[in-house]
Amino acid sequence: MQQLTALYTAYSGVTPKAVEPIAGSGSNRHYVRFTSPEGKGVIGVVGTSLDENHAFITLARHFAAKGLPVPRILAVDADGLRYLQQDLGSRSLFDALKGGRDAGGRYNEAEKELLRRTISELPRLQILGAQGLDFSVCYPQAEMDETSVFFDLNYFKYCFLKATDVDFHELRLEAAFKLFAKDLTNDAQGAFLYRDFQARNVMLDSEGKPHFIDFQGGRRGPVQYDLASFLWQASARYSPELREELIGIYLDNLRHYIEVDENRFRARLRLFVLFRLLQVLGAYGFRGYFERKKHFIESIPPAMQNLRTLLSEPDGCPYPYLREVLESLLAQPQFQPEVPKPQIRKDGYRTAEENIYKAHPADGPATFSKFDGKGPLVVRVFSFSFRKGIPEDESGNGGGYVFDCRSTHNPGRYEPYKQVTGLDESVIRFLEDDGEILTFLDSVYRLADAHVERYLQRGFTDLMFSFGCTGGQHRSVYSAQHLAEHLNRKYGIRVIICHREQGIHSELPATQ
Repeated sequence: MQQLTALYTAYSGVTPKAVEPIAGSGSNRHYVRFTSPEGKGVIGVVGTSLDENHAFITLARHFAAKGLPVPRILAVDADGLRYLQQDLGSRSLFDALKGGRDAGGRYNEAEKELLRRTISELPRLQILGAQGLDFSVCYPQAEMDETSVFFDLNYFKYCFLKATDVDFHELRLEAAFKLFAKDLTNDAQGAFLYRDFQARNVMLDSEGKPHFIDFQGGRRGPVQYDLASFLWQASARYSPELREELIGIYLDNLRHYIEVDENRFRARLRLFVLFRLLQVLGAYGFRGYFERKKHFIESIPPAMQNLRTLLSEPDGCPYPYLREVLESLLAQPQFQPEVPKPQIRKDGYRTAEENIYKAHPADGPATFSKFDGKGPLVVRVFSFSFRKGIPEDESGNGGGYVFDCRSTHNPGRYEPYKQVTGLDESVIRFLEDDGEILTFLDSVYRLADAHVERYLQRGFTDLMFSFGCTGGQHRSVYSAQHLAEHLNRKYGIRVIICHREQGIHSELPATQ
């Protein structure tokens, strides 16, 4: 540490005011944050592998020269084991997505926007970053080859598959692995393969712009690897819809640099998704089954669900024997998905599991309202305090929906939030980190979407949603604002917002 501090002092010309250790990644490097008397931060790094340090330093300088969003190298010690890099702050994309992860993969619009920004930058790093790069500096190898693929596939076999009760034929599985490894590496690409592209390795600046770190394990390879690694991260629980949106954004940006045959790209992407799922299961098996680390054990069910979803596709695994082994693995009792049990009401009746009503020709046509076909639809959304009564309906249509937010965690109970509202970042982060409001709004969105879609079909003109809480300041304001923005964004309709107790009125104009 003395040598690293001396390097900082020589670089900055001052003695650090503070030296703060920083939790490291999976490597054996150690990180500290030096803070100057003026409050400016610099990251100091100590690594025991000269080759690994050399890879990171060389790659970082090359990428920075290309204008890519990576930390700048500020100083390197004479022996190459210590260096200083730009301080990108303490907020990672992983930290910023906590609310969506805790809500079971229900990411809000702000979190989705961070994902869109990040995935948009990946092709720049992969394609521009590879231009003029001497791949011989990469650590521990210059490119992804069949040997490295076999290492990961055998990691899955020995650390995960053999820890289960699945019987398999070693030679037949080995033959499938050989075909798999050949297919993964037969498409020569000059792109930079990040290899460890995950939310923990993306830092966000004060404006939410992503910056990439910990790319020292990168090498030459196919671009699909990083996309599969990022979007099929088990703990993230990205929905199929969100994945598809992010794949589309990635492809749009990739086309800025190379020609893309989308059908071929997606076919190869499925191969890399399969490979990454087996790769991470190997890691989860070793860290979970053998080292008994709770986080990795808890990551196995969502990873198995990702595998189950992939194998449900006809071309999810084009290797017959490997598919047979994986289907046997998924059939193991410990990997069965939980089946929701029929709900039993307090009165003893079980709720129906399907729609038991069957239409009959004698039922005749449905009747419709005299207000059908008038349009366009205008939605009014209110926040209010129950102490001051429910907002009045000025349209004469009956008042619409009233939602009670008081079942969710109330930031108004804590002193730091008493003078701010559900429109302020501190309250937004409190509510989203807690997660209860996200679960609450998930149900509201489903109900509201169905209602709005039906009103649009029928040409109705007015719909009203009201959110009440104790003071009409935090939870109701947050919920009303988010529903308003959700409906305007999704359906392009005009939405009028009234935060009654705050005296705030605004309007989101129609876009369609």
